Amino acid sequence: MAQNRIAIVTGATRLKGIGKAICTELARQGNDIFFTYFREYDKTMPWGVEDGEPELIQKEIEALGVRCAKMELDLGKTESAGLVLDQTEKLLGNPSILINNAAYSTQTDVNSLTAEELDKHYFVNQRGTILLSLEFIRRFKQEKFGRIINLTTGQSLGAMGTEIAYAITKAAIESFTRMIQHEIGFKNITINTVNPGITDTGWMDQETHDKFIHMAPRNRYGEPQDAANLIAFLASEKADWISGQTIHSEGGFFR
Repeated sequence: MAQNRIAIVTGATRLKGIGKAICTELARQGNDIFFTYFREYDKTMPWGVEDGEPELIQKEIEALGVRCAKMELDLGKTESAGLVLDQTEKLLGNPSILINNAAYSTQTDVNSLTAEELDKHYFVNQRGTILLSLEFIRRFKQEKFGRIINLTTGQSLGAMGTEIAYAITKAAIESFTRMIQHEIGFKNITINTVNPGITDTGWMDQETHDKFIHMAPRNRYGEPQDAANLIAFLASEKADWISGQTIHSEGGFFR
């Protein structure tokens, strides 16, 4: 009997988040799931998080008939990449899919951006993603199937003047995706980046909703499942010839 592929998904702390939707969609495709979460960050954000949400996510994944393990850690720390791979291998086996979904984001403009806040964005969004990707590549043992999928934002499509640190650190991941594709193709690993656009994960208040909804021609924002559907496709065998791309999945949203 063939074993399930193993997928690592970072940043799956909240029930309403994109990370959770990715985990459950990949599980529906028959992948075992290892996910990371970091409640300390979400508790400082306006949307918040309940302590038991990661456990509920794990139960929902396991109810789909696959194995699931999880780990809480700060991906901004240097040692985190190795710890994630160590635990995945120990609890589930050798992974063939990596989804870099975790992110750090606060409101930063030209007047409020500080060196400390820039570092916080850099350590998670840029350095953390790159280090985990490189660790995944170095340990990769699946001869014919490997996937890395990063998440970005729409900074290349329009200005994000109130989220400068977030936008510039995410932009680096698009460059990393283009550059590294040539170095890992011989291992049969594809790498792509997804911009899910403005997605309603529970962070949006009514004022924010009303501010941007006129830019959405289908009169709605993205849902976590929209991002999960695309990512699950890129993580499948059907996307074997797609690599080095940044895919903007915004439902016709215009800026």
